Amino acid sequence: MYPCTDIDTSLAPGKLRDKKHREHSSRGAIQAFLGLANSWELTVDQRCVLLGEISKQTYHNWQSGKIGVLSRDQLERISLVKDIDRNLHLLFFDRAAARAWLFASNQSQPFRGRSPLCYALQGSIVDLHAIRDHLKSQIMR
Repeated sequence: MYPCTDIDTSLAPGKLRDKKHREHSSRGAIQAFLGLANSWELTVDQRCVLLGEISKQTYHNWQSGKIGVLSRDQLERISLVKDIDRNLHLLFFDRAAARAWLFASNQSQPFRGRSPLCYALQGSIVDLHAIRDHLKSQIMR
C-alpha cells in the first residue's frame, strides 16, 4: 500500500484547485463556451449536458451574465470543449467541415457509429477527454 500523504497536485489541470483562479477564469470560460456552443448550433439541453448537467436556470443565469465561481469540473469541461474545437480546426480548415465531423456518424473508436457529439452527450467528462484525445491522435498522424 502507498500512503496518500504525498498527493501530486500537478495532475490538476492548471490551477483549477485554486478558488481565486477559478473565480478569475469563470466569466471568460463561460463566454468562450457560449461562443463555441453558438458556432456548433447546440441546443440549450446539449449545452447543459456538456457543462456537467447543469439546470436550464443556471445556464440562463450564466448566459445573462450572472456567473458565480465555476467548479473545477465545469472549468475542465469547458477547457476540453475548447481543445476539441481547436483540434477540429487543425484537422479541418473550414468551420463547416469541422462542425460536420462533430455531427456525423463515426465508426472510429470510441464512437462506434455514433457522432462525436452524441458520444459527448453521454454526459461524462471522460467522454470529452476521449474525443479530445481521438482528435489529437488524428493530428499526430
